[in-house]
Amino acid sequence: MRDGPSENVATLLGVMAICFWSTSFATSGSLATEIGSLTAAALAFIIGGTLGLMPLAVSPFRRRHLFAMRPDYLIICGGLVAIYAVSIYLAVGLAKDSQQVLEVSVLNYLFPTCTLLFSIPILKARARPTLALGVGAAFAGALLALTNGRSFDWSSLWVRLESDWLPYLLGFCAAVSWALYSVLSRRLAAGSKGNAVPLFILFAGLVLLGCSAVRGEAHHWSARAIGELFFMALIPILLAYVFWDMAMRRGRIVLVTALSYFTPVLSLLTTSLYLKAPAGPRLWIGGLLVTVGAIICAKSLHPPEETSPAPATAARTEDA
Repeated sequence: MRDGPSENVATLLGVMAICFWSTSFATSGSLATEIGSLTAAALAFIIGGTLGLMPLAVSPFRRRHLFAMRPDYLIICGGLVAIYAVSIYLAVGLAKDSQQVLEVSVLNYLFPTCTLLFSIPILKARARPTLALGVGAAFAGALLALTNGRSFDWSSLWVRLESDWLPYLLGFCAAVSWALYSVLSRRLAAGSKGNAVPLFILFAGLVLLGCSAVRGEAHHWSARAIGELFFMALIPILLAYVFWDMAMRRGRIVLVTALSYFTPVLSLLTTSLYLKAPAGPRLWIGGLLVTVGAIICAKSLHPPEETSPAPATAARTEDA
């Protein structure tokens, strides 16, 4: 009997995670104005992590599998999830308006391209020369998104980044940390049967709570804020993270990562509609370029399964 989802099911779960994540910036951007981005993220991660860990209380097999996982996987991947969470939600909290939230979201969604890049040294995927074209297109799209609704010249862009650089740097940091997590979870969790994602989520929530206390955010609770908080905890955090982890460890990693190129466009659409912040033409073009860049990168790589069959085979035997 199979211990977890098949490769095809795990790949489908990865696609569902992409759809769930497209609501992240819409929800967190709205909550930032109500209870603060770090506070909202901390509570949502703690709720999601606690719910995800509840099965451990009734399943000694799950606890045994969790405790048997490699310490370096738990430490490194858990730390990367916390870095990602702090980076992206602090970036949203520091954004001066909804337009900048949209711009940060495009930078964050460089993670598919970064994931494919990191799969070369870590998963031993082989690259074709066209990879450089894909990377260039993705980063050009991110750069174009930063000029949304403004005249484009290098001097004005540099002046703007000098005075308002931190949200963009944090958005890019989030992309890099999540890409590293996606690839390293494939490498370090190969052969294990445990699922530490809820533990990572809870740990990230506690780190966010500490950051929220230091920053001192104002809180204005409402029925809408409570509803958004629980939606955020269950959909774009708990289910999306668990589904993505299954896809990275059991599914077709290059295909799922390539399909995630839809995330910038989906996120722009949902965030723009929900926050009532129209995305300018350059933002849409930037998002599409990030998408095109990820597609080219995916087409420029031989899948890790072809070059590193052992981890891929072992990963498909893991327990959910």
